[in-house]
Amino acid sequence: MTNEQQAGGSDEAVGGMQGPDGPLLKLFRNRAFAFLVVGGINTGIGFVWFIAFSMLFRHLAPGAAWTVFVVIACAQVTSTISAFFLYRHLVFRVRGHFWLDFFRFQLVYLGSFLLNMLVVPPLKLWLGWDEIVAQFVFTFVIAVISWFGHSQFSFRRSGKESSS
Repeated sequence: MTNEQQAGGSDEAVGGMQGPDGPLLKLFRNRAFAFLVVGGINTGIGFVWFIAFSMLFRHLAPGAAWTVFVVIACAQVTSTISAFFLYRHLVFRVRGHFWLDFFRFQLVYLGSFLLNMLVVPPLKLWLGWDEIVAQFVFTFVIAVISWFGHSQFSFRRSGKESSS
């Protein structure tokens, strides 16, 4: 058994990813835990974006029901861009295929974005929840989707890709 396996890590990269470990993997030696750390940071960043856009649109269009859709879209764009760079450099640390990785990454978040648009607005508009509370509750669903999507799809490398 290697030192990495004893420390809770694995010789196998998640989803067939190859390349040097990101800085957090050198610190924690466990990709899932590093993903959770970055996910927590990114969730905080994304939630701050959501609150900022929510406050902005409450000021620009007070009481307008449509703003929840715009808030979700604006927060989605800003938070997924920052998340891509955080995951790509701190956790998965893959090389090459920047635009392919970015496209795959956005596809993973497209699924959670569509679910977000189906869940959060009805919670606000039909059940009277505050949109920030509704988004906070839905954030846990996004976290689960993102782990499986990014580890198995966004940054996945086949054996042929990793050797080039």
